[in-house]
Amino acid sequence: MKFFKKLFKWIIIVLGLIITTLYITDTDYLLKAVRTIYLTGHSTAFLEDYKKFDNQVVENGTPQPWPYHKSYNTVKETETLNQINKSNGTIAYVIIKNDSIWFENYYDGFNENSKTNSFSMAKSYVSGLLGKAIQEGYIKSLDQPVSDFLPTFNKGLAAKMTVGDLSSMASGTNWDEAYYSPLSITTRAYFDDNLEKVMLGLKVVDQPGKAFKYASGDTQMLAMVIEKATGKKLYNYLEESFWKPLNSENSTLWQVDSERHDLVKAYCCIASNAKDFARFGKLYKDYGKWNGKQILDSTFVAKSIKPRFSESPEYGYGIWLKEQNDKNFFMLRGHLGQYVIVEPNDNVIIVRLGHSKGSNKKVGIYTEDISVYINEAYKMLEK
Repeated sequence: MKFFKKLFKWIIIVLGLIITTLYITDTDYLLKAVRTIYLTGHSTAFLEDYKKFDNQVVENGTPQPWPYHKSYNTVKETETLNQINKSNGTIAYVIIKNDSIWFENYYDGFNENSKTNSFSMAKSYVSGLLGKAIQEGYIKSLDQPVSDFLPTFNKGLAAKMTVGDLSSMASGTNWDEAYYSPLSITTRAYFDDNLEKVMLGLKVVDQPGKAFKYASGDTQMLAMVIEKATGKKLYNYLEESFWKPLNSENSTLWQVDSERHDLVKAYCCIASNAKDFARFGKLYKDYGKWNGKQILDSTFVAKSIKPRFSESPEYGYGIWLKEQNDKNFFMLRGHLGQYVIVEPNDNVIIVRLGHSKGSNKKVGIYTEDISVYINEAYKMLEK
């Protein structure tokens, strides 16, 4: 018995020293990471982790359900689609043709109204809010310096960084996009309760506006710019600019760093469902128009869905771009394979949400699963 008492005492002492060290070294965010992710059996953020964080509600307005296509659910998943849905843990797969639900299915206990984490699909919404802020005169143009809103970045290379550079992932900062490293700034940003402090510690180390480099920090900084410019919390701006005007069927949640600091995790973490996420894809497909009303400037949308840099044809302004089978797709993309994929010429929108994108965990490149979801949707449409 004495042995166990001594062992327990030393365990408490060691744990106390570890916790003290974390606070001294300003890495106490790791305690939250362990509690919310690792102790729940996950190695990274997961679809329903929003329940373990602080959130702000984004209300919907007058719901407008998607109409059903005359051929609704008359075709079943292909065998290849069945296989990848099972192996990658798909929880929603929806095909929208001519603005009508052509096919939908939900898996693993989820349904059409289940909320799950958008992850980086949120970046497209933030870029859209930049377009809205320009449209409404809060921001002059894509070329306005970031330092006009965040004076921390008013010297050296940082002074050359524009809001358009943030939207197109060309800030030149030293952000490290490492999802699986507990000590990366990406992990700190996800769990720290003072996100603004984290962001203002970034350094601009390369010439801004010269090359694409996928960095979640760019979107987070952009959110801070938009809040400074508009004087509005970003979750409120999303509600009034898009969530209500697009007739979303459900309210949504946007994670914030903490109740005290109340800054949205702008690079991620809008909790919604497949058919409400699809509305933003339709808005861009229709060049900013919804129900006959110009919600977002068409010129901004047109610029967003074209590459900014010829060396990086995969990205525009907040939107991913992909050529496949002689077709031109644009898409919202998120961690673990959250996708809203749009082919404007065919008037097709494909939404896939799920637990995994497969074995390839690399960030900022196209993974094989995307091509499969596209190919199998078109095979189904051709039947």
